[in-house]
Amino acid sequence: MADSVFSGLEPAIVWRHFAVLCAMPRASKQEAPLRARLQQWAAARGLSTLIDAGGNLIVRKSASAGCEHFPGVVLQAHLDMVCQKNADSPHDFSRDPVVPVLDDGWLVAEKTTLGADNGIGVALILAALEDGGLVHGPLEALLTVDEEAGMGGARGLEAGILQGRLMLNLDTEEWGEFYLGCAGGLDVNVAGDASPEAVPADHTVFRIELSGLRGGHSGVDIHEERGNAIKLLVRVLHELAADMPLRLADLQGGSARNALPREAWATVAVPAGMAGRLDGLLAGIEAVLRSELQGVDEGLRLVLSASDATQLMAPADQARWLTSLHAAPHGVHRMSRKLPGVVETSNNLGMVDVRPTGAACNFMVRSLLGSGALALAEEIVSLWALSGIRAEKDGFYPGWAPNPASPLLKLCQSVYRRDFAADSKVQVIHAGLECGIIGDQYPGMDIVSFGPTIRGAHAPGERVEVASVERCWHLLRGILQEIR
Repeated sequence: MADSVFSGLEPAIVWRHFAVLCAMPRASKQEAPLRARLQQWAAARGLSTLIDAGGNLIVRKSASAGCEHFPGVVLQAHLDMVCQKNADSPHDFSRDPVVPVLDDGWLVAEKTTLGADNGIGVALILAALEDGGLVHGPLEALLTVDEEAGMGGARGLEAGILQGRLMLNLDTEEWGEFYLGCAGGLDVNVAGDASPEAVPADHTVFRIELSGLRGGHSGVDIHEERGNAIKLLVRVLHELAADMPLRLADLQGGSARNALPREAWATVAVPAGMAGRLDGLLAGIEAVLRSELQGVDEGLRLVLSASDATQLMAPADQARWLTSLHAAPHGVHRMSRKLPGVVETSNNLGMVDVRPTGAACNFMVRSLLGSGALALAEEIVSLWALSGIRAEKDGFYPGWAPNPASPLLKLCQSVYRRDFAADSKVQVIHAGLECGIIGDQYPGMDIVSFGPTIRGAHAPGERVEVASVERCWHLLRGILQEIR
């Protein structure tokens, strides 16, 4: 990747590290090469490193002279990124670098995710480890793995391995806000077998593709009621099936459990004599859906093209899967009564893979309340039980309970007010952060989260505001130098 896009960006010490992250593949569960490179980088600078049982990289930097008695601080971010791309992009996340461009003060990846979530947080931490002019107490960098695919690194974090009792998480996405709590959640995984049948000789096969949606982060953006490509395409198929004998060969959509699905497609067969009606029916449905999504996802497109298939899902199995997917919940389930304007409980139908021989889908459930997450997950399991299809709960993780009396929060607010001549906001985020899991392992740890302004995380076109990164660096240095 050409470094020219980073030339002249400030602070150079941060952007230099982010450029390295852009150049290296770092999908969830594939962070080992990046982790090894960072471990070598740290060791070359005399910093102690270790990889714990969870696969997380921990780097320790000794306190500045005379600051050895200051409280230890953990700086935390995750190494992996959500790998999403537009259907027309040839990008291969296993080998190709992310190629950002500058656009009116924003660094953006145009057809892929950028990885600013959480690459900017990692870059800020590496800059703090490198900065020889920073005066600070003992520092520990906790760079976790597998956050985006189930928080595996945080779950595997060894108890007692961290020495600091203050933690700054750098994984939130709105400059000027300090986060003090987040949702927990779990997954519901659905899977079942099906019986295939041959395509009748008098049927014509087509591909129906739904695209053009914005997608986004299934926690941060869920309240905006953006379109879910899976739910919308299932609705399209449901309406077509009410008009003609439609048979399903496959249905696929979404590629990440924590991203709102932007695209979905289905291969279907209809009696040859009815095939000529499909264009008109789809045009009418597209107009209705665009009208419903006006101001939110008006780019929706339905495209019909010729296709082929040798097998179809048996009618009884097709009815069970399409009916259950049509009835399945998605989106905001309940708003918080304690925190006005904050989503309490939601779920994302993030991935589906339906084939003639079997099918599977995933729901990611989030809630500020553990009981709320479990209750909604049980409802989803019960829905699929009515269809005789197996659904299992998996990977529950706790939320991060707010502590408004946090001394670290008060210090962060004071530094912000001093350095930016304005008051910051305190928020609770519906997205999942690793803070709750880490806090469970380390009771009493005082945790605050902040970060630069990032838009479109978990979707192609993800962008980060360049000026807010510089402000974050200034704030991080200021906070570390005030902790006594």
